[in-house]
Amino acid sequence: MIQRIQSVFLLLITIAMLCFLFLPIWSKTDANGQEYVLNAFSLATTSTTSTPGAATTSISTSTIVIAVLAILAALVALYEIFQYKNRLTQMKLGFLNTLLLAGLMGSCFYYVSYVGEATVKAAGRGDYEAGFYLPLLALALNALANRFIRRDEQLVRSVDRLR
Repeated sequence: MIQRIQSVFLLLITIAMLCFLFLPIWSKTDANGQEYVLNAFSLATTSTTSTPGAATTSISTSTIVIAVLAILAALVALYEIFQYKNRLTQMKLGFLNTLLLAGLMGSCFYYVSYVGEATVKAAGRGDYEAGFYLPLLALALNALANRFIRRDEQLVRSVDRLR
């Protein structure tokens, strides 16, 4: 089960999605010193200046859709590892995981481009953090896992043809 290369790729997808939940995705600082940070659960502000007597307001927007998609992608990849006896089911789950990861990337892009930029009225685009790139890594690992699952299925079919 875990000795197959596609199982290693699927395990790496699970690890990448769990890391995605805790890493920042995007950040931007406005002219007032407020830093806006997008993570999988919220778009929140923190004050980077410590001016005495200045009131700090905290704005938080829920981004639970991103977290739910990341958790679903991790669970599908983990479940897909244990479906090694049925490669057709693994291929279907791989396609489902591709759709979930594409939706995750789309929702991250939406929150960065539209919600984040509309909230922060400052020049510049902000900084993409490490969490922004993890869904891309997971999508590439998912494509590799699907390729090796398909290769195993073709090998089994060619052996059945020879019998």
